[in-house]
Amino acid sequence: MYRADTKLYVLTGFLGSGKTTVLLKLLEILKGHRIGIIQNEFGKLGIDGTILRNDEIQMVEINRGSIFCSCLKLNFVQALAEMAAQDFEYLFVESSGWGDPSNVQEILEAAKIVSGKEYDFRGVICFVDAVNFLEQVKEEETAFRQLKHCHLAVITKTDLVGEKQIEKVEEKIREINPVCEMKTSANGEIDDSFLKKDLLIYEWAEGEETTNSVETKPKSIFMEYDGQIDRQKLNEFLTVIAPDVHRVKGFCNLTETGWTQVDVVGTLIDYKESEAFEKSQLVFISKIGPMIIKKILSAWQEYVGTEMKLRN
Repeated sequence: MYRADTKLYVLTGFLGSGKTTVLLKLLEILKGHRIGIIQNEFGKLGIDGTILRNDEIQMVEINRGSIFCSCLKLNFVQALAEMAAQDFEYLFVESSGWGDPSNVQEILEAAKIVSGKEYDFRGVICFVDAVNFLEQVKEEETAFRQLKHCHLAVITKTDLVGEKQIEKVEEKIREINPVCEMKTSANGEIDDSFLKKDLLIYEWAEGEETTNSVETKPKSIFMEYDGQIDRQKLNEFLTVIAPDVHRVKGFCNLTETGWTQVDVVGTLIDYKESEAFEKSQLVFISKIGPMIIKKILSAWQEYVGTEMKLRN
């Protein structure tokens, strides 16, 4: 069996935990190296793939579900097999925020059989949102599983909380996974010393069946509209929607700032400058199933009022 020297990292973390932001920093750190990315989005629209894409990086996008679910597992195996032939130094797999990586070893074994090549699997890195994690892990088994099956936990957004909150998050991490390495990250910055380690020495849980399935898949809705809208109107709309969604993200053309990247997690609404697009687009991951459609339509009509389209 030929052994590839491609170092493989699987990045997990619940919706909005900052995986893409930190991955962008890692790409800066590793500039000049041969790098591949498998980008997994839960919704139809590849928002994070758009953010990460550049001419130096080869990327495969797998959207509309979790790569650990039976619905996309074969796509993931095939992508791993194809990327194994590219002679990368590093391959980063950024899973959906809904991804439960309990079966990642099984998938890597399948990819080895298909391709005849084996990755230098370096571990699962779980990104933990310092602001929202303690609430997320109470409600969502996925957040628990992501930590249980990680080798390194990175507590993100530490610039937005105090020391007591960070200590509570660290205690909860240790309750779920007593052995994984822990690091903190503020503003997407990360200590990259883990790249020189074999994180598998911090393995805690054996592989098991993932909780990701067609039945447990949350509802995602895709919105698009033409023209510009006022930022204040969009903000009022998003504030009303926020309690009923796990995540909102996309790109909007705003009257005040032009094209803007929009990101909503919990009560935090974040805006950043972005490149231009043909239409404004937002993806909503629902906490309340299909009922989110009525909520979006009602709130948009009340606070924005312009024409838009919703799609599954």
